[in-house]
Amino acid sequence: MKLLHAADLHIDSPLRGLSVYEGAPAEELRTASRRALENLVDLAVSESVDGVLLAGDIYDGDWPDFQTGLFFGGQMSALGREGIQVYMVSGNHDAQNRMTRQLRLPENVRMLDINEPETIHDDDRGLAVHGQGFARRDVTDNLALGYPAPCRDLFNVGLLHTALNGGRGDHDPYAPCTVSDLAAKGYDYWALGHVHNREVVSRDPWIVFPGNLQGRHARETGPKGCTLVTVDNLQVTSVVHRDLDVARWEHLRIDVSDATDLDSAVDLVARGLKELPSGRLRAVRVSVTGRTAAHLTLWRDQPRFINEVRMLANDLGELWVEKVQLETRLPDAPEEGTAGLLTDLRRTANVLRADEDALRELIVGSPLYTALPAEVQGRDGIRPDDPGWLKRIGDDAVDLLEAMLTERRDR
Repeated sequence: MKLLHAADLHIDSPLRGLSVYEGAPAEELRTASRRALENLVDLAVSESVDGVLLAGDIYDGDWPDFQTGLFFGGQMSALGREGIQVYMVSGNHDAQNRMTRQLRLPENVRMLDINEPETIHDDDRGLAVHGQGFARRDVTDNLALGYPAPCRDLFNVGLLHTALNGGRGDHDPYAPCTVSDLAAKGYDYWALGHVHNREVVSRDPWIVFPGNLQGRHARETGPKGCTLVTVDNLQVTSVVHRDLDVARWEHLRIDVSDATDLDSAVDLVARGLKELPSGRLRAVRVSVTGRTAAHLTLWRDQPRFINEVRMLANDLGELWVEKVQLETRLPDAPEEGTAGLLTDLRRTANVLRADEDALRELIVGSPLYTALPAEVQGRDGIRPDDPGWLKRIGDDAVDLLEAMLTERRDR
């Protein structure tokens, strides 16, 4: 028996903010979730799988119209024509109370109950699928505790949308449970969803997050796809990740310590971009790092540097630079005492670095901060509550001021 395990398809997930980027491949990214699902269907057919397990968040929320549902239904019908069964549960994004539109699914698709755990038997294939979907978005109960005992002489799968252990990374702690809770059920394989990074949590029993089918933004980097599970004599014999994404997000960190000017820094970035594999659209965030003599020039001519990097992408085919971040530093500073202002600056900076609350208050208490529009705040913007962001902004401010003072002194 072969099973495909996927989750977090987020079909037609909206891509916000791309309009501000010149040359952004908006259409390719907008349709990426659909094309990734088509890849899933093609893989299921080519591998002659017996079933597809979808562990929640098939949709990104309520449909703006019926086109999203029609597309998904059409892909499921393609599986049905090949005799492939589909078992699915709803997650927090497509919980029943979030969906105002509904379409009847093809007969080969079984949507498990949202009110209590349900078991679907397929004696011909030797399969039992146990699961429960979300009736509402904010499920905080441990749903796994209510799952039934395993069925004898069948391969038992637990299908669950969960944060596991109360949460992972940025994922909300929905339907939390422990590995011990899952193992105690005696199932052969747990097909989980909700966490967008692939993770094999356990091999005895198998507990797997396949990750999402297609990365949706710059924080969802690397290969995305599904898990192919092979079973022989009611035992798992292989669990293999298969790439299905059509657009891949990357974060490329390039050390430009050896750069002496802007052009040589651009050359180092070009070398890094050319080393990226081809074969699919790459959406890349570039961070340049290192202590470099080009630091001041890069900061002063930042717009030119950023657009030089973007121009590189135009020559490299299926590549789009989503953002360029400057994280360079000056070379080792001169000895203390060479300039009174530099000495005072470093002393003040050391005090602020040691007092996170004082640095936060300095930022939040600024009239400039209160005047900033809301769109510049958030995960990729101004985050005074994030200690890592505070350290970076403090270091950037000190290095920039030191660069300006050093340039002024050397004139």
